[in-house]
Amino acid sequence: MKSPCNDICTIDRPSGLCLGCGRSLAEIGEWGTATDERQQEILSLLPARMEALAGALKR
Repeated sequence: MKSPCNDICTIDRPSGLCLGCGRSLAEIGEWGTATDERQQEILSLLPARMEALAGALKR
């Protein structure tokens, strides 16, 4: 499965999530060895996280 990384690798300190892809450092670290099922689980979380991050940055 293709990584969601888009080369905007900046961690939001309050949330601990990458501003580019929405993954945590732990999820980024595990991506290369994660099963397809785990990768899909991570991917399913990202849209809501990115929406929350965008809302937090507007405040």
